[in-house]
Amino acid sequence: MAEPARNIPSPRTTPARRGASKRRRSLEPREQEVVLHGHRMSYRTAGEGPVVLLIHGITGTSEQWNDVFPLLAERFTVVAPDLLGHGRSAKPRGDYSLGAYAVGIRDLLIALGHHRVTVVGHSLGGGIALQFAYEYPVFAERLVVVSSGGLGREVHPLLRAATLPGAELVLPLIAHERVLSAGIFASRLLKRVGLEAAPDLAEMARGYASLGDGGARQAFLHTLRAVLDPLGQRVSATDRLYLAAMVPTLILWGRRDPLIPCAHAESAHQAMPGSELEVFEESGHFLHIDQPVRFARALIDFIDSTEPAEFDFSDVDLAQFRERLLAGASAAKTTRA
Repeated sequence: MAEPARNIPSPRTTPARRGASKRRRSLEPREQEVVLHGHRMSYRTAGEGPVVLLIHGITGTSEQWNDVFPLLAERFTVVAPDLLGHGRSAKPRGDYSLGAYAVGIRDLLIALGHHRVTVVGHSLGGGIALQFAYEYPVFAERLVVVSSGGLGREVHPLLRAATLPGAELVLPLIAHERVLSAGIFASRLLKRVGLEAAPDLAEMARGYASLGDGGARQAFLHTLRAVLDPLGQRVSATDRLYLAAMVPTLILWGRRDPLIPCAHAESAHQAMPGSELEVFEESGHFLHIDQPVRFARALIDFIDSTEPAEFDFSDVDLAQFRERLLAGASAAKTTRA
C-alpha cells in the first residue's frame, strides 16, 4: 500500500531557501533615479544601516562598484550615483567643476534623506569626496580616497592630452564603435601608453567607449579641463589636507597605478594627520575592481575601528575650525618665507 502523499515543499521553495534568495536580492544594487534641479540623476542602492556613499571616476559609472556592493550591503546602506554627465544620469550643458559635483552629491543625499555618510571616492571621485568633506563637513562621518585626483600634479599623458585644443575632434574617432569592437584602441593605443594591468585596460576602454555619446563627450571634456591642463592636475587639495584631522581618513592606492602615481598616496598620508594608508601592491588604478574582497574588507575594518566625525557648526566646532584655518595659514606663510 502506497504511503499517503505528504505536503513536502520542494527544495527550491523551502522557507530557508526563499529567505536566503530574498536576502541575496536585497544585497544586489537596485537602480533608481531622482530629478534634481530639473536633471535626472541615476543611482544604485542596496542594504540597510549606516550610509556608505561610493563616487566613481571620470568616464565611469556606478556599475564599477558592482563587485563591492553586496559585500558592503550586508551591513550598510550603500549608495552609488552616476555623476551628471556619466552613465544613465543627465548630461546637460553646465558646470562640471568639483564644487558643482560636490553640491550635486549633497543634494542627492538630502533628497534621499541621508544626512551622515562615509564618503568614498575613486580617481576624480576622490577629488569630489575631498571637496565634499571640506565644503559640507556636517555630512561627512569618514573620508576614503581611492587612487584619488587632487593630491599632486602628475597624471598620465593620455589624460593631459585630452585637455589640448582639438581633442573634441579626436575623441569621436577614438570612441567609434568599429574601432573599439575591433580591439584596435584597447590593444594598441592603451598598451602603448603604459596601461598593462587587465582591469585598467578594460575599464579605460569601456570609459572611452561611453564617449561615443555626444553629451557624455562634452561632459568629459568640461570635467577634465576643470581639473587638468597640459601640464597636469591644476586643482589641488594639498593646501587644505591638514583639516583632514577632523574627519577619520583612509587612503587606498594601487602600487602599479599608471594614471595617478602611488607617490601621491604617500605624500597625502604625511599631510593628513591621523590618516590611514593601505597600498595594494599588485593592483593598478581600479583596485576596487581588481581586488573587491580586499577593498571591502579594508573599508569595513576602517569603519569599525573609527568613530564617526561629528561636526555640526556649533560655536565650539566653529572655534576649532577657525583655529585650524589660522594655524594652517600661519604655517603656509612660514613655509613661503
